[in-house]
Amino acid sequence: MLAFDSPRLIADIGGTYARFALETAQGEFSHVQSLRCADYTDFHAAVKGYLAMLPPVQVEHAGVAIANPVDGDKVRMTNYHWQFSIEQMRQQLGLDTLVVVNDFTALAMAVPRLSGRDRRQIGGGDAGKQSVIGVLGPGSGLGVSGLIPAGEGWVALGTEGGHTSFAPHDEREIAVLRFAWKHFEHVSFERLVSGPGLELMYRALAEHGGLAGEDLHAPEITRRALDGTDPVCVDTLNVFCALLGTAAANLAVTLGALGGIYIGGGIVPRLGEYFDRSPFRARFEDKGRFSSYVAAIPTYVITAEHATFKGASAILDAQLRALKTEPGSAILGQIRRARAELSPAELRVAEHVLAHARSVLSDPIAEIARAAQVSQPTVIRFCRSLGCEGLSDFKLRLASGLTGTVPVTHTQVTQDDSMLELGAKVLGNTASAILQVRSELNRDMIDRAIQLLIHANRVEFYAVGHYGVVAQDAQFKFLRFGVSSGAYTDPRLQLLAASVLNPGDVAVIISSGGKLPELLEVAEKARERGAAVVAITASQSPLARKADAALIVDHVEDVATHLPMVSRILHLLVIDILAVGVAMRRSPDGVGLLSGPADERLDESDASAVPLPPTGARRAAPGVSLATPLARLTSHSR
Repeated sequence: MLAFDSPRLIADIGGTYARFALETAQGEFSHVQSLRCADYTDFHAAVKGYLAMLPPVQVEHAGVAIANPVDGDKVRMTNYHWQFSIEQMRQQLGLDTLVVVNDFTALAMAVPRLSGRDRRQIGGGDAGKQSVIGVLGPGSGLGVSGLIPAGEGWVALGTEGGHTSFAPHDEREIAVLRFAWKHFEHVSFERLVSGPGLELMYRALAEHGGLAGEDLHAPEITRRALDGTDPVCVDTLNVFCALLGTAAANLAVTLGALGGIYIGGGIVPRLGEYFDRSPFRARFEDKGRFSSYVAAIPTYVITAEHATFKGASAILDAQLRALKTEPGSAILGQIRRARAELSPAELRVAEHVLAHARSVLSDPIAEIARAAQVSQPTVIRFCRSLGCEGLSDFKLRLASGLTGTVPVTHTQVTQDDSMLELGAKVLGNTASAILQVRSELNRDMIDRAIQLLIHANRVEFYAVGHYGVVAQDAQFKFLRFGVSSGAYTDPRLQLLAASVLNPGDVAVIISSGGKLPELLEVAEKARERGAAVVAITASQSPLARKADAALIVDHVEDVATHLPMVSRILHLLVIDILAVGVAMRRSPDGVGLLSGPADERLDESDASAVPLPPTGARRAAPGVSLATPLARLTSHSR
């Protein structure tokens, strides 16, 4: 097993204890320490306290599992007072990468890494292959998660299922609920199936039995129950296990967890064989009409000593792999795809950026040129070929990309696909490509293109083959603005048209690859005539280098169909961006397509066109939302 370049800090933070370890190779944990949270003022103090116990060591990356929902940068623990900003904590600790996840999300991600000796089956049932798995376990609270199979891997669910409402099963549990209502307005499963829940149920059952209960904590209640020396404690632990069975069955039917239910946490694994004989499995299968359904689902106790560490490590490792080998930022993805098309000098710049992306952010142009063994103008040409204004703009895009990623996938269409599968793949591939292009579009280039179009005397659109419809669509939209426009899709006419362009005119050239000789000749002729050139094309293409404004559209096309399905949609959308931008700059009313009376609306044949504002039309601001559920971060890196 290969050792990591530097040890990784792995932590499991609960409401009572904070456990730390150093991972030196995958699954190899050393210097394991369990610190009481109460002994430290905050999370930072606990980490520094742990590191102070170690020999001098340089830690660059850390993965933290915490008993708390993690959504964005701010972390506030539910069952303890610690709270912190992930990014500020990363900086305070001097880390390159800090990944923070829910503790049961981490535990769920550990399940695929468990061996047979790391778990113990309770009752019957057989796990379905590549099926959903449920994970739960009581500790300071009740953690709940799940695993969804996704291709060759898994997607972990970050849930707060422990806060679902408790439902009693019999008179004894009704008495427990009534007692809990005296203390809490809402009684969730976590209020009872947890360490504090054991203590509450002990007092409830003592009162229910007309006894004076002692002031016992969860460990003592458990010890007396296992010893059989205190009937109320025995009763309490039995109810506890039964309620856990109900919660597990609820999770099984909610997720359809035919791959099994795994139980972790700090309590159940310590119960040993007692848990095997407890009411847990009987209650799990007591599901009325669905009893046979849950009876076929296996249940396991996780016995691995460092299960949560393994899960946090798996998530951290995936994050680091993504930053190193996948297009961790949109602009790095562009560079990787364009390497084969670069000149030798530009290729040296590209390889330097890919190998030292983070240092490039702070290096001056002279240092970048020296390291890549090129001239400073070559560095600038390289940046501009990516659709950037220059080195400063390139660094801004690079920095934003290195802080988080949007997963973009492409699924190949095959001959074996059903019509439903084919439709789903086409739509899915298009949606993924749109997200990718959205992340790669450069605002400054869009602004420049729109300014050129607004002040143009005439706008002409050039495209060939399947992209001809894009040029024709663009001409129609701009004619609706009252802009003198033309669309040329015949190569024989394109050069003739470009030969009569004048200064103040704009040639918009639409090309997926940006390499067609006839379109490159149009660009050269337009520039020669003094006209401006706007290119909608691929990064690092010859056409992008010839343009005054290059709108980059990189994409993965499905070559099996020999048709530009995705790319044509993307080019149409870029035309829409330009059309809406021109309409808004010319008049805020230009986008109020549906705001006026019925006779002011467009013909149904072109509901997407943007007309000049009709007289008397109501003024209306465009209703555009850029909010997206993808803007959720749990990881921070330099």
